[in-house]
Amino acid sequence: MKKKNLIIGASALVVVILVLLFYFRNKQAGAAEALMATVKRGPFKVEIETTGELEAKNSVKILGPTQLRDFRIWNVTIQNIIDEGTVVKKGEWVATLDRSEFQNRFNEKQIELEKANSKFVQTQLDTTLQMRQSRDELINLKYGYEEKKIILDQSKFEPPATIKQNEINLEKAVRAYEQAQENYKIKKKQNVEKMREVSAELKKVQNEFGAMMKVMEAFNVTAPEDGMVIYEKGWDGKPIKAGSQINMWEPTVATLPDLTKMMSKTYVNEVDVRKVKAGQSVDIGLDAYPDKKLSGKVIRVANVGEQRPNSDAKVFEVAVEIAGTDPTLRPSMTTSNRIVAHVIDSALYIPLESLHSQADTVTFVYKVEGLKTVKQEVMIGHTNANDVVILGGLTLEDKVYLSVPAGLEEEEVALLKEMNGKRKKEDQQEKPAETEQKKVVPTASVQN
Repeated sequence: MKKKNLIIGASALVVVILVLLFYFRNKQAGAAEALMATVKRGPFKVEIETTGELEAKNSVKILGPTQLRDFRIWNVTIQNIIDEGTVVKKGEWVATLDRSEFQNRFNEKQIELEKANSKFVQTQLDTTLQMRQSRDELINLKYGYEEKKIILDQSKFEPPATIKQNEINLEKAVRAYEQAQENYKIKKKQNVEKMREVSAELKKVQNEFGAMMKVMEAFNVTAPEDGMVIYEKGWDGKPIKAGSQINMWEPTVATLPDLTKMMSKTYVNEVDVRKVKAGQSVDIGLDAYPDKKLSGKVIRVANVGEQRPNSDAKVFEVAVEIAGTDPTLRPSMTTSNRIVAHVIDSALYIPLESLHSQADTVTFVYKVEGLKTVKQEVMIGHTNANDVVILGGLTLEDKVYLSVPAGLEEEEVALLKEMNGKRKKEDQQEKPAETEQKKVVPTASVQN
């Protein structure tokens, strides 16, 4: 009886062990299957995915007072600005700029204008008085000259000494009158130049004051055309707002975009930019409208890279023009761009995760061959974000591991025949040079 129970118990234990072995084997097989991928054939697109931002292809700039540079004012603060996205008409108010610094210059120029006016009037009065005195002096000298002439005429019956004295007095009067006439001409020219000088100074100050009056009005910024107001971005890439400063070398407060022609401005990293060229098609999506799909093409690729905020990599600006028009498109909307850099109608491809490299020269995969796994060298072509084209080493429906199978790290790589032959040829080209070098060294030592 005991022997029978032992046999039954042992049989049950064997059954349990077999069930557990079958379960774990199926589980491991399922896990292995999940970590494998099959070589596929089909259309292959080399796509570069980026995030961009909508902006108008053409726009009109709303500028602040550019003349502030003439008054040595280089930055000005925005006190108040209309809400972004507001549709305005030509001549309507857009923003008000802080005029406190300019107001001080304006007050100083106003005082300078009053001084110039006062100087002009004072110089005018002085020259008028001087010329009047000179004319009175001329009249008096003329009277003196005529008086001396009458005295000389009346002294013809006087003694010769008296006549001589009267002649001398007449000559002195004539000479004084002629000198006064010359002095009058010189003084007139002098006063004319004085008036011209103060008049020029006054005109200069008046022009500057008039220009400042126009600039004072320009602190209330208005729209030059009809359109939707879009804030200008500052040096940090953020839109300006009330309290922001604008530089007078680029005094743009906002823009009025042409919404009939839109483009997406995006940035491509320095690794992928070599694949991007003008004219390539682009599939565009909108975060605001996930169901809306747009198309476009690359119209410009920057020649020089730049460092974007919060990024360590260099990127290149790429402009994508959107085909057609859409009334729902608005500036600053976020876009997802897929730039189609290259299209292959039919190609073998596998996931990028299955690729491995050895010494940065041999690219291989872990390929399933029957009941074993081998490290197979492969020749690769174009890649995209997920897959890579296989030019040699694999066939359709081959299975490869997505990760490194345990225990196969140290296995030798099965090299491709054409690649192996190429390497042997390169080695043979290198060996004669080495042999020749070894022969030359002993010969030279014998000669020595």
